Amino acid sequence: MAPLSSMPEPEDGPDLSACIAAIAESKSRDAFTQLFNHMAPRIKAYCLKRGASPAEAEETAQETMIQVWRRAGQYDSARAAATTWIFTIARNKRIDLFRKEQHPEVTADDLVQSMSDPVDAESWMEQSQTGEALAQKIRSLSPDQAEVIHKAFFEDKTHQVISEELDVPLGTVKSRIRLALAKLRSSMTEYEG
Repeated sequence: MAPLSSMPEPEDGPDLSACIAAIAESKSRDAFTQLFNHMAPRIKAYCLKRGASPAEAEETAQETMIQVWRRAGQYDSARAAATTWIFTIARNKRIDLFRKEQHPEVTADDLVQSMSDPVDAESWMEQSQTGEALAQKIRSLSPDQAEVIHKAFFEDKTHQVISEELDVPLGTVKSRIRLALAKLRSSMTEYEG
């Protein structure tokens, strides 16, 4: 492959497909810089036109370009133009951000808010039984929901990390957690003190 600097550039910017290929093949920082400088402002403008605040647009542009860096090897120029591929990532990031605004993240604090300090053996035994019941209820969740609950609350991983590990959109991770918690709460009402 010819060095990026010797490649012919279209009038409107660098050869985006060649930049992505260079990132995929050798993690070329020069190629990424060219790609970032060309695409980040366009992604930001795209988000602003669709109602994002300047901060949201900036965040979406940066998150998109991080995904481009990480997934450059998945790009197939025979299936889509580079701009189409990049803007698809941007659109998905924007949707994730919108979902995040509509449904705030569920934290481990949400689960332990109602827990009380054990004060005696009877209380400890009751909590132990509740814990067993909770473990059983978690096992009865769908495998997808049980997996995200385990990663979020037992492995203490962020939603973003879970999304990357499972290779699913951030909004999907949050939806699975929210639905699983709703099922767990409704099935555990008999154990509330």
